Amino acid sequence: MTASNTRVLPFSDESIAEAARLILAGEPVAVPTETVYGLAADATNAEAVARIYAAKGRPSFNPLIVHVSDIAAAEGLAELNADARGLAERYWPGPLTLVLPKRDDAPLPSIVTAGLPTVAIRVPGHPTMQGLLRASGRPLAAPSANASGTISATRAEHVLKSLGGRIPFVIDAGPTEVGLESTIVAADGDQLRLLRPGPIDLGLSLATGEKVQAPGMLERHYAPAKPLRLDATEALSQEYLIGFGPVRGDASLSTTGDLVEAAARLFDLLHQADASDAQAIAVAPIPAEGLGLAIRDRLRRAAHRETA
Repeated sequence: MTASNTRVLPFSDESIAEAARLILAGEPVAVPTETVYGLAADATNAEAVARIYAAKGRPSFNPLIVHVSDIAAAEGLAELNADARGLAERYWPGPLTLVLPKRDDAPLPSIVTAGLPTVAIRVPGHPTMQGLLRASGRPLAAPSANASGTISATRAEHVLKSLGGRIPFVIDAGPTEVGLESTIVAADGDQLRLLRPGPIDLGLSLATGEKVQAPGMLERHYAPAKPLRLDATEALSQEYLIGFGPVRGDASLSTTGDLVEAAARLFDLLHQADASDAQAIAVAPIPAEGLGLAIRDRLRRAAHRETA
């Protein structure tokens, strides 16, 4: 795909319909919210979410914010305690993300939550994102629409400069109103915890020593309980081997060597291996290129063992 292959249309019924068509086909599209432009994909489709990471060149699989149309839709994915409900009723739609316990029956693949039992949810206020949520009928995972490590996009031209040629479509609704990523608050326990400062000031101090639960938190997050060995071409005694390409193993991230498929299956297979009778886990070599860099980074973090 070349930069000229990324289409841009102004916000209209036509552009919303085209974006929804691409979303339902498993593609990511760039769309404005009131905070920054987001790179949105169907949050119920693991391979669609993996394409977000592929487009962004994201170095690790942090949990993604899932955008929904209203509180009722949020309740279909997560459990809201009294504190969470109070914040939702006051600040949604708006630039507040709540990290909540994920419902067991929520139709979200593990790549969205990075294998965690919580999910980050926001109800956006921007009419473009709301229109896309209604037209697609799906919750939308949507990190900022920029290449990893670059400045967040607040205009369509920023998206094109960063992601032109990597994504098929951008809806241009002019500059974003807030221009700063949402405030993130964890509401999954007895007290609220500020995970990322943002446009909404709740008077909370920034939590320290937290594991990654949301974007903007760079420490290690999901790791299996069992020891994890990387770049394995065969299983040792009592190891569960996760294969890739020619290395078959007990299960495979992708028998054809497809990195998008591998990213989509990564957390599910780590959970599967962790729940097996094996005493340890081994993972086949993953190429250090493209999306493989993100997969290798996540595996490296998962393989890290704390020492006293």
